[in-house]
Amino acid sequence: MLGYITPKREELKVKEFDRYRGFYCGLCFDLKKNCGEAARLSLTYDMTFLAILLTSLYDTKTSSEMRYCILHPLQKKLVIHNKYTEYAAKMSLMMTYQNLADDWYDEKKTAARVGAEVLRRAYKKTAAEYPRQRKALNRYIKKLHEVEETGSTDLDKAAGLTGEFFKEIFIYDEHDVWASDLGEVGFYIGKFIYLMDAYEDIAKDKKSGSYNPFISYLGRDDFEDFARDVLLMMPTRAAAAFERLPLVGDTEILRNIIYAGIWNKYEELKNKKDKPHD
Repeated sequence: MLGYITPKREELKVKEFDRYRGFYCGLCFDLKKNCGEAARLSLTYDMTFLAILLTSLYDTKTSSEMRYCILHPLQKKLVIHNKYTEYAAKMSLMMTYQNLADDWYDEKKTAARVGAEVLRRAYKKTAAEYPRQRKALNRYIKKLHEVEETGSTDLDKAAGLTGEFFKEIFIYDEHDVWASDLGEVGFYIGKFIYLMDAYEDIAKDKKSGSYNPFISYLGRDDFEDFARDVLLMMPTRAAAAFERLPLVGDTEILRNIIYAGIWNKYEELKNKKDKPHD
């Protein structure tokens, strides 16, 4: 359910995309440094957006350096690091672990169980550092299972739970003056991620009998328009809160993501659906 909050690469300048990749590599570096090599498996684009957003808002001391890594042993890559890349990396770890554990719980996927076991020690260490976020994650998973078990057709119910969890993740300091707006950005980003994931998986979930609140709406003649309108509301509301934040850097990258890149997966899926079959 992760990986939807990405940039639209073709609309970024080369230096902007290089900087975006620098933040992404920064999260990867922080995961290895703080949680071990295996933790790099949890790296997500969604939390890269959060790292850039927090860095831009709080204008903190940041290091930029060229480093080799296991994936690029012959060419140094830009690595951007600060306390917010570290925070976002740890949130990525927590979410990835829980997603794997949830996949094992729901579908008994062996690969998910193995992945969760690999990350378990790093997860426990990280969860102990962030009790508020850990409690929000546990509360979210518990309530989500309850919604799935009742088979609720209310799109807003499960999506709202995801939104509440992301709200807690996006708030770095709950006492900060900008906590409310950051939380609102996270809330609607979280709802979008849940709904986009449900939209992407609708055919698979219908076939397998897995829970998906979009399935009950498939009979509508205007289903595709309806689904797009529902999805559109989320980044629109996230953007309204985003624009209230006094950002001081990387605003072109952030706006690219929240206004354009967030639709990458939707456009990919629509192109596949609209492509004529032989």
